[in-house]
Amino acid sequence: MAALFDAYIMVDWSAAAKPSLGANSIWIGILAKDARLKLQYRGVNIDTRLKARAFLEDMVAKLTKRGDKILIGFDFALGFPAGTAAALGLDTSKQAPWQATHAHLASKLKDKPDNSNARYAIAAGLNYAISKGAFPFWGAPARDVVSTLSATRPDYDGGALPEYRICENHLKEKKIGQPKSVWQLAYTGSVGSQTLTGIPHVHALRQAWPTSRVWPFELGTEPLTAEALEGIDVVMAEVYPSLIKAKPEKGEVADEAQVRGIARHYADLDEKGLLSAAFSTGKSFSPEQNRHITEEEGWILGV
Repeated sequence: MAALFDAYIMVDWSAAAKPSLGANSIWIGILAKDARLKLQYRGVNIDTRLKARAFLEDMVAKLTKRGDKILIGFDFALGFPAGTAAALGLDTSKQAPWQATHAHLASKLKDKPDNSNARYAIAAGLNYAISKGAFPFWGAPARDVVSTLSATRPDYDGGALPEYRICENHLKEKKIGQPKSVWQLAYTGSVGSQTLTGIPHVHALRQAWPTSRVWPFELGTEPLTAEALEGIDVVMAEVYPSLIKAKPEKGEVADEAQVRGIARHYADLDEKGLLSAAFSTGKSFSPEQNRHITEEEGWILGV
């Protein structure tokens, strides 16, 4: 079986509020074919989100120009728990909940060239729209705490929205990694700020690349086939680098090692004809759960 993709680009995102390099900054790993059609790897460290998006646009343009199909993985959630778009009052009559949420966040959150943005104020505004109080986003530094955004976790029992997506609940059940809620914006292991700052850039890339698709929203939860990829040059997906053990080589920081490791992981699966199945949620979920996954929540590639 021929490989589904020719190149694999993995992105370790950062919600840093100023330009940053090294540990806990943006790392992009590119595994692409050289002139001898052999996969070669290189890692790139970029100090701002706007520069990272520009780099991805340029890299993808070069690769698609020569006919490559590209898998791009982002290490943040591409969706929120089912019901979020409705709770925000978004119009989903002409677009899926995930699309409405992506467009809404892109209209709200604008990164500046110095990597700053108003994500805590935006989260407070989203909380007001959803609950008129400090729910569901939480985890603000003291200077950003307001009546609609707290430093501490709210009570999700009986709330309008669940704390976790189906995917996080599945990871917890299977004891895979240490999944965090997309609502947590700060403190140890948080992923909420990466998600809030990352989705607007995924939205922009999707608009810039007509022949791209965001999985699983636009491709479903069945195994991916070459036929399904006809006319599609780029697939963007959510990845969880902790799925694999990546040991840093001499001089590497942990984030750098992770993008290298996860890029090679998906490339190896593809070479063995096993990557197709990684695009499926399997038979573990009900039709309603799969509908929530494909319409709003998203899923992690390979889980």
